[in-house]
Amino acid sequence: MTARDGFGPAHGVLCGAAAGAAGTTALNTVGYLDMLLRGRGASSAPATTVERLSETAHVPIPGDDDARHNRISSLGALTGIVAGAGMGATLGLALGCGWRPPTAVLTATATVGALIGTNGPMTVLRVTDPRTWSRSDWISDIVPHVAYALVTTAVLTGLRAGRVRVPR
Repeated sequence: MTARDGFGPAHGVLCGAAAGAAGTTALNTVGYLDMLLRGRGASSAPATTVERLSETAHVPIPGDDDARHNRISSLGALTGIVAGAGMGATLGLALGCGWRPPTAVLTATATVGALIGTNGPMTVLRVTDPRTWSRSDWISDIVPHVAYALVTTAVLTGLRAGRVRVPR
């Protein structure tokens, strides 16, 4: 397949995962900058989500109190990375199968997909309830997800157009 044609489904998944990883780095950077500027602490929601998933699936997380706490914290962070790379892979697959949306639609899809992919499980497990969030809460959540989408879209678009070379 030529650069003009884009890429096929398998290559799309790989390129999408890479784009999603880049987007996840942007999301984390924006989130940490917000924490730095406002002096706020990290969210406990990812760790609480892991604990709820563990309880629901009846899969205990081993270790004494400190080791278990550290594992839960690590798993919480890893779920965000997996969600970001997974959303990127999904977008790459769609592009590899022939979906050709305008950039704005691809960016909006990435934003909404990332928001649902991260907040959906937390909402279903009753870790959070977005209906109760303040305007500041929404802004703190949406801005990093938009950064994710902008970077993911830019990388995917560049890869599809052949502006970035990826070994095949």
